[in-house]
Amino acid sequence: MIDSSATFSDDRVYRYALWRIWDSNLPIVNIIGLNPSTANENINDPTMRRCISFSKSWGYGGFYMTNLFAFRTPYPKELLKVDEPIGKKNDFWIMEIANKADKVVLAWGVNGDFHMRNERVIKMLNRKVYCIDKTKYGHPKHPLYLKSNLELIIF
Repeated sequence: MIDSSATFSDDRVYRYALWRIWDSNLPIVNIIGLNPSTANENINDPTMRRCISFSKSWGYGGFYMTNLFAFRTPYPKELLKVDEPIGKKNDFWIMEIANKADKVVLAWGVNGDFHMRNERVIKMLNRKVYCIDKTKYGHPKHPLYLKSNLELIIF
């Protein structure tokens, strides 16, 4: 039985955390993306399916997904158009989840510097963080189109 759930704002405009846990006897990894797309408590989107695959290949019993921005949209450019893309409870949930996780993996791609959010979250985490790979400019790559045999590296 998979523990599959998520935490949203009351109006479901913001998703603060999502998790898929298939073996609670194994450590759980926290993956931090840019923003939530269409995945919810019951439905995986392509990024969630990729995160499940990576988490299993790294030997984890599940993953928690949080994001720099909690505003839900499949189109990251929409973050530029909303007054509050971060979400009022997002920092609380980022820290709550990171503190439960064995490792924190950064996976937000090239747009994390909007509102200097990437730097603020890394500073707030105040711990060793990892990524799957880095772009040529040093951003943590998004997991969707990466090779499935990649191991975590220190960010």
